Amino acid sequence: MSIFLARARLAAAIMLPAWLLITLLLKLWRPVIAGLPEWQVAAIIVPQMIVGMVFVIIPITQGILVRLAARKQGLQAD
Repeated sequence: MSIFLARARLAAAIMLPAWLLITLLLKLWRPVIAGLPEWQVAAIIVPQMIVGMVFVIIPITQGILVRLAARKQGLQAD
């Protein structure tokens, strides 16, 4: 598979979990961020979003995609 297709598949697979994470963070922080300017909301939410993406969402998604690709090829992924 070309690198472009692999990256497109990863990006598509990450969209829903990323949306869920940002929605959850916004709901959790709602009492604190009410009335703040957008740049301050971003300053609160973005660092948490990055940590969640780098350490949770992307590794889990990559693991799932690797297992699916291995199963498709008839191999056992460890």
